[in-house]
Amino acid sequence: MTENPADGRVPPIGRRPVVRTGRVPVVDVRPAVDRGARPAKAVPGETFQVTATLFGEGHDAVAANVVLLDPKGRPGPWTPMRELAPGTDRWGADVTPTKPGAWTYHVEAWSDPVTAWRRTAAVKVPAGIDVGLVLEEGAELYERAAAAAPRGAARKTVKAAAQALRDESLPPADCLAAALAPEVDAVLAAHPLRDRVSASEPMPLLVERERALYGSWYEFFPRSEGAVVEPGRPPVSGTFRTAARRLPAIAEMGFDVVYLPPIHPIGSTFRKGPNNTLDASPEDVGVPWAIGSPEGGHDAVHPDLGTVKDFAAFVRAAGRLKLEVALDFALQCSPDHPWVEKHPEWFHHRPDGTIAYAENPPKKYQDIYPIAFDRDMPGLVRETVRVLRFWMGHGVRIFRVDNPHTKPVVFWEQVIADINRTDPDVIFLAEAFTRPAIVHALARVGFQQSYTYFTWRNTKAELVEYLTEVSGDSAAYMRPNFFVNTPDILPEYLQHGGRAAFEVRAVLAATLSPTWGVYAGYELCENAALRPGGEDYLDSEKYQLRPRDWEAAEREGRSIAPLIGTLNRIRREHPSLRRLRNLHFHEADNDAVLAYSKTTGTDTVLVVVNLDPHHTQEATVSLDMPRLGLARHE
Repeated sequence: MTENPADGRVPPIGRRPVVRTGRVPVVDVRPAVDRGARPAKAVPGETFQVTATLFGEGHDAVAANVVLLDPKGRPGPWTPMRELAPGTDRWGADVTPTKPGAWTYHVEAWSDPVTAWRRTAAVKVPAGIDVGLVLEEGAELYERAAAAAPRGAARKTVKAAAQALRDESLPPADCLAAALAPEVDAVLAAHPLRDRVSASEPMPLLVERERALYGSWYEFFPRSEGAVVEPGRPPVSGTFRTAARRLPAIAEMGFDVVYLPPIHPIGSTFRKGPNNTLDASPEDVGVPWAIGSPEGGHDAVHPDLGTVKDFAAFVRAAGRLKLEVALDFALQCSPDHPWVEKHPEWFHHRPDGTIAYAENPPKKYQDIYPIAFDRDMPGLVRETVRVLRFWMGHGVRIFRVDNPHTKPVVFWEQVIADINRTDPDVIFLAEAFTRPAIVHALARVGFQQSYTYFTWRNTKAELVEYLTEVSGDSAAYMRPNFFVNTPDILPEYLQHGGRAAFEVRAVLAATLSPTWGVYAGYELCENAALRPGGEDYLDSEKYQLRPRDWEAAEREGRSIAPLIGTLNRIRREHPSLRRLRNLHFHEADNDAVLAYSKTTGTDTVLVVVNLDPHHTQEATVSLDMPRLGLARHE
C-alpha cells in the first residue's frame, strides 16, 4: 500500500528484523566503536573496562563475566563482572589483552540461583520460616553446582556443603553457616551455577604494538643540522650524515621516535622565502611541504640531503640508538611535481585551466597544489600505498600524515587497511587540527594516533575538561599525541611565560598523555613570534635553515634538556605513565594548581603542577586515597 497523507492512513511497517534477546538481557556493551562495526583498540598489557547493562526477571539474582578471545579464538582467564553501583544494573570488569592481533570480547550473563537462594535463606532461616524446605532447596542447588564443578577438591567442597544442609543433627543456623563458608564461596565464585545463560554479540578488538599508545617524539629538520649560514654567502644545507650527529643527544634525552618533516625535492614555482614571503631568491631553500621538482616526487630524496641510501643509513643509525624514524607523508604537490603532468586528473582545474593552490584561511600556500579525489580515487590509493611501501622498504614504520582531514576519510580507511593488512606494526599519526567529529572519524577508520587540542588548553578547567574527554570513552579508539609545539604552532602561553612555561607544558604533556612530542628548539625555550597575536615563529625553520649551537646552550644553562630527559626516564620507569585510561584528577583549592594521578597495578604516580609560570602558588590538595591504592584515612 502506498502512503496517502490525504486520507490520514498510516502505511504498514515492513517486516522488522529479528531481535535476539536472552533470558538475561545484555545490552549496551562498551566499548563499542560505531556499535561494534569497527574495533576498539588496545596494546598488549593495557587494561580497559568492559561494561554492559544486564538484569534478571523479578527478584532473580544475576551474574556475568567478560569473555576475551585471542586472535586464535582461545578464551582468556575467567573475568567476573561486578555491578558498578548498586541498583543501576550497570556491570563492568577489567580485561587485559596480552599480544597484538585481532581479538574479540563479549559479555555472558546468567541467572544465579545460588545467590538468589542465599538471599532468601538469610532471611527465612533465622526467622524460622519454612526452614526445612529452604534448606532442602539449597541442598539441591548445591548438588547441581557440585556436578558442574571440576572433579577433585572443588567438587568435594560443594558436595560437603550440600550434605551439611541436610544434616538434621545440626541446628539450622549451623547448616546454613556451613553452606556459606569462605571455602565454599571461593569455589562457587570460580565455578558458578549458571542458569539461562545469555551472551551479547561479539565486539572486535584490535591490539596493536605498544608504540601505537606510548612514546616520546622529537621533531627536527635534517637540513638544519650541520647547515652553514653565513652573511654574504649562499646557505649550505645539512645532510642526513650531519643530521645523524644529532641522534645521540636526542637518544640521551630519552626520546623513542625521531620525526622528520618531508625529505623530498622542493618545487621552485612560487617558492616561499623567509617568514613566508612571496619574493624568494634563488638561494632560498623553500618549504619541505611543497613537494616535487624535476628531481622527483614523494619517492625521492632532496639532493641536498643526500640519497635514498643515505636516508637508509640514517634510519639504521637511529635504530642502533633504539630510536624509530617517523616520516612525514604530505599528500600534496608543488606545481613542479611529476604528478602534475603525468596525472592531471588528480588536480582540480579552474575554468581558465589553472590549478587552484592550497588555502587554510587566512593562510595561503601558493607553492602547493592540493589533490582532488573525485576522478581517480582508486589510482590515488594505489599510488599512496606504493609510496608508503617504498619508504617502509627503507626502514620506516611510522608515518605522520599531514592534514588528513582535507582528504576523504574513506581514502585513508582504504590506504591504512591495505598497509596494516600485511604490516600491522606500521603506525599512522593524524595531524588533523580540525573539528572533533573529523578527528574522531579518522581515528575510528584506522589512524593509530591523533594530534590534539592540548596545545590550546592552558587553564585548570580547560585541562580537566579536555583530559577527562580524551581519557574517557574516546580512548577506546583515539590515542592522543601531545605535541607541546610544532613548526606551525608557537602557543601564546610559551611566547609570554618564559622558561617556566616551557617546563610546565613539558611536565603536563609527558605525564598526562602516554605519547608526547617536542619540535626542536623547545629545549632552548625558543619563543620569538613573527607577529603579536599569531602563532608563527619568527624566522621559521619551515622557510629557512636554522642551525643551532646546542653545545653552547648547554654550557650557558639555556637548555631544559635535563628536565626532558628526567621526564622520559620517569615515563620508562613507571608503567602507569604509559597508559591513558587510568588518569584521575584530585581536588586542589587553587585554580592555578592541578593535581592528578595515574595507577597501573601497584605503580602509582602523583603529579602536582603550578600552571602559573610567573608566580609561586599555594594550595591544599585533597587526595582521593582509594585511587592511589590506599585506605581513605591512611
